[in-house]
This record gives sequence, structure tokens and C-alpha cells, in this order.
Amino acid sequence: MTAETSQTLDRGLRVLKLLADTDHGLTVTELSNKLGVNRTVVYRLLATLEQHALVRRDLGGRARVGLGVLRLGRQVHPLVREAALPALRSLAEDIGATAHLTLVDGAEALAVAVVEPTWTDYHVAYRAGFRHPLDRGAAGRAILAARQGSLIEPGFTLTHGELEAGASGAAAPLVGITGIEGSVGVVMLADAVPERVGPRVVDAAREVADALR
Repeated sequence: MTAETSQTLDRGLRVLKLLADTDHGLTVTELSNKLGVNRTVVYRLLATLEQHALVRRDLGGRARVGLGVLRLGRQVHPLVREAALPALRSLAEDIGATAHLTLVDGAEALAVAVVEPTWTDYHVAYRAGFRHPLDRGAAGRAILAARQGSLIEPGFTLTHGELEAGASGAAAPLVGITGIEGSVGVVMLADAVPERVGPRVVDAAREVADALR
């Protein structure tokens, strides 16, 4: 902590992070132990966060993340989309395929930004807001590989025909960004992804990650 920071706010944010990392919630005692503060401080933090719907407590007294965080989360996608667009435009024009940024939304992959190339005669129609299971399609598989630590060199995932017949995809995960799971990829009408596409997608994912830091 420094003179310019708020200890109370810092503790409140740490409470939210701890609750976000658990599926079953935490008791006041558990939070007290994890934060290294007494129970009275935790009670006050929870009461304040509850007033803003950022935390809720169940009948058993366990604290969980509240629905209020969803309202805050809705404002994240536009910011992420704006930061990613330059890299996506460059990728789409360079490869001649539809480029996309995909983020995790629950158990699904959600395309939050899509850029189509301007010079091709045809390309795959892929729209922002498109959802699919994380275990189908290059975008979701790249995210899962990064989550499970199973992504190996050259650092990208290839698929064919998993989301649309005749379409192939390549995607690389966003790496080194706290609180965001996502990938950058391209989708094209082809039986196989050309060799140069995978490394180019990895570069684009790195550019997007740098823009979000």
C-alpha cells in the first residue's frame, strides 16, 4: 500500500477476487483468514459490497459474487473490442479471412469482435455475438488448451468443419492478461489452413494482449 491508495478499497477488491475464484462461496471466517484481518472488518466490507449488489450471502452465510458485477461486466466488452480492432483488421487484410476476438462467457465462447477482409470475393460470415461450446471450434479449443496448460509450440490450434461445414479455423490464446480468457483467430472456407496463418494468428493474439495490458 502507498499513500495514494485506499486500504479499505483494496480489501474490498480482494474480497471480490477471492469470491470470484470459488464456486461455493466463502464464510466470514474463511475470508478473515485469507485477508489476514479480523471478522469485524470482513462484515463491514461484505455489508458495503452487498449494498451495491456486488456480493450476496446465502442462507448458510456464505458470501458469493452478486449479480451487480454483471452490470460492470457489460461495459468490459466494448473496451476490449476497441483495443483489439487494429490487430484484427491487420490480420483479416493480411490473411484474407474473417478475423475474430473470442472471450469466455460461462461455458461458452463468445465472439466479441469480428473483422471481415475487404478485398476477397467471398469469406465466412461470422458475427459478433456468435456463441459456441468451448470444446468446439479453434477459438474455444485454444482457450481450453491455454487453461489446461496443454498448448504447445507453435502456440495455435487448428480445426476443420467443427462449427460450419467446409470451414477451417486457426486460433491462438491471449496470454498474460489477468482476468480475461480469450483467443484471436481466423475462419476461412478451406479444407486446410495455410502454413503461414498459424504463426500470423499467434502474432495477432500477442498484439491484442499487449493492447489490453
